[in-house]
Amino acid sequence: MNNAKCFKEFAKYTSLNVLGMIGLSCYILADTFFVSKGLGANGLTALNLAIPIYSFINGSGLMLGMGGATKYSILKSQDKTREANRAFTNTVLFTLGLALVFFAIGVFLSGTITRLLGADDIVYQMSKTYLQVILLFAPMFMLNNVLLCFVRNDGAPQLSMLAMIGGSLSNIILDYIFIFPCNMGIFGAVLATGLAPIISMLILSPYFLKKRNQFHLIRCSVSGKLISNIVSTGLPSLITEVSSGIVIIVFNKIILGLQGNIGVAAYGVIANLSLVVISIYTGVAQGIQPILSKNYGTGNKKDIKQILHYSLVTVLTISGIVYSSVFFGADFIASIFNSEQNALLQSIAVTGLKIYFIACVFAGFNIILSVYFTSTEHARPAHIISLLRGFIIIIPMAFLLSSISGMIGVWFTFPTTELIVAVIGLTLYLLSKKKLS
Repeated sequence: MNNAKCFKEFAKYTSLNVLGMIGLSCYILADTFFVSKGLGANGLTALNLAIPIYSFINGSGLMLGMGGATKYSILKSQDKTREANRAFTNTVLFTLGLALVFFAIGVFLSGTITRLLGADDIVYQMSKTYLQVILLFAPMFMLNNVLLCFVRNDGAPQLSMLAMIGGSLSNIILDYIFIFPCNMGIFGAVLATGLAPIISMLILSPYFLKKRNQFHLIRCSVSGKLISNIVSTGLPSLITEVSSGIVIIVFNKIILGLQGNIGVAAYGVIANLSLVVISIYTGVAQGIQPILSKNYGTGNKKDIKQILHYSLVTVLTISGIVYSSVFFGADFIASIFNSEQNALLQSIAVTGLKIYFIACVFAGFNIILSVYFTSTEHARPAHIISLLRGFIIIIPMAFLLSSISGMIGVWFTFPTTELIVAVIGLTLYLLSKKKLS
C-alpha cells in the first residue's frame, strides 16, 4: 500500500468512526443536558452517581466487541474463514452470558449499589431508577457494541457510523419527548438511553437480512482458550471505559466531602463532557484497529508504522482544538448545564474545566498506543498502559492531590496521571519498536 492509499484508508475509517463515537457518547450528554433543564442540580447529581454503571456495561461490550473483532480481522486476512466465524460465535455467546449477569444485578441489587455509590436520601430514588433501568438494558448495550465492532471490521465502517449516530439521535429526541411533554422525569431520560442501542441494531439489521455479512454464527464448541484470548485482546477497551466509571466514583466520594451535592453536580458537567472528548480519541483508535489488524495479519509492517503516525498527528490536532475551545468557552459550557444559575456550581465547573482538560493530549496518546499494541497482538504493554491510567496511578493520585490542594487537587489528578502514563507508554513503545523494524 503506498502512502496515499494508506492515508485514504486511514481517513475513511477514522473519520467515520469518530463521528459514530461522538454520536454514541451523546447518549449520556443528552441526558445531562435535559436532566439539568428538567430536574436541576439534584437530577445532575443522581445522574452522575449512576453513570459509572453505564461505563461498566459499555466497557464490557467494547471489550468483547474489540477483542472478538480484532481476532476475526486477523484470521480473516489469513483466509481462515471457519476460525474467524468461530471467534464471532464465541464472542456472541460470552457477551449474552455476561449481559445476563448485569440484568440480574439490576433486578436484585440496584438499591444496594445505589447506596454504595454514595446517594443520600435526596437523590436516592432518582439514582436507583437510572441505575436499574441501565442494568436491565445491558444485553442491548453489549450486543450492539459487539455488532458495531464486527460490522466495522467486516469492511462496512459507514454502516457502523450510521447505526451509532442513528441510535444517538433517537436518544436525544426521545430524551426531550419523555422528560418534557411526557413528564417522565429521570425514568424518561434513562428509557431513551436504553432504547438507543435497539434502534442502532435495527439500523444494522439490513446488513444481515440481505446477507452482506461475511461473519456468521456456526455450530462450534465454546473455547475457554479462545474467549480468554478475546478478553485479553479487548481488556484495554474495558479498562478505558471502566476506569472512567471508577474515576467518577472516587471523585464523587472525594467531592461530596469537599463541596457536597453541588460539587458533584459541577463535576457531572466536566465528567460527561470528558466522556465525549475521550470518545473522539476512542473513535480514532477503533478506526485504526481494523487496518492495523489486517496489516499485522499480512505482515505489512511499513503501513502499521504509517497508520500509527497518522493517528498520533490527528490526536495532537484534535487536542489543541478541544483544549482551546474548553479554556476560552468554560463559562458558556458550564452555564449550558446550570439551569438554576447556581453561582457555586458555575464557579467550581469553570475552574475544573480549565484544569481537567489539560489531560487531553496525553489521554489521546495513551488510548492510541493501547489500541496499537492490542491490534498487533502485543497485549501486555496495552494492559500496563490501561491499568496504570485506569486504576493504579489515578486513584492514589486523587486522594493525594485532593488532601494537599482540595478541589484544585481533584482537577489536577487527571492530567497528572495521563502525563505520567504517557511517559511510561512511550518507553514501552520504544522498547517494542525493534519488533516492527
